[in-house]
Amino acid sequence: MRPAPLRTERLVLRAPTSADADAITEACQDPEIPRWTTVPSPYAREDAEDFIRLVGEWWEDGSETVWAVFADDVLVGSIGLHHIADHRTGGDAELGYWVAAPARGHGYLTEAARAVIDWGFAELGLARITWRAVVGNIPSARSARALGFRFEGTHRRFLTSPRGRDDGWVAGLLRTDDRAPVAWPIDLG
Repeated sequence: MRPAPLRTERLVLRAPTSADADAITEACQDPEIPRWTTVPSPYAREDAEDFIRLVGEWWEDGSETVWAVFADDVLVGSIGLHHIADHRTGGDAELGYWVAAPARGHGYLTEAARAVIDWGFAELGLARITWRAVVGNIPSARSARALGFRFEGTHRRFLTSPRGRDDGWVAGLLRTDDRAPVAWPIDLG
């Protein structure tokens, strides 16, 4: 599969290139990113170079679709559909993302995620997109809820990362869902 650039009102989403390695490295110095994701810590430029290479391979084999997100030519985050399964027969994928610290609170994530979700349902023919997060990642949960994901539960020692195993929240979005936010049974503050 070839990388598919996406545009929204304020954002450009495209596969990261080697020219983005420094910006990715800088963004991933924020301790909140490895706290809640599988991003390595400490994060070196070599990690960014490996990530960029892997993104190219994932697009090529269709296993993952990852975009770097830019507002006014400044990297504001990364978002992707991971673990894409059986997309030719109405399969599923997992939505994953991180947002650079200076870009938080501007609505970039939900704007980018809507474009990625729309693309996944339309272009990949996905039937379902899953969201997972470490228990306690309230900002990510608020975003998922705003996108229309339905909370499906808490799984003990469900998520693995360089930290080990963490309890995880899981939510799902079906192609047929209306995407209106619904109440979740956890306190999102």
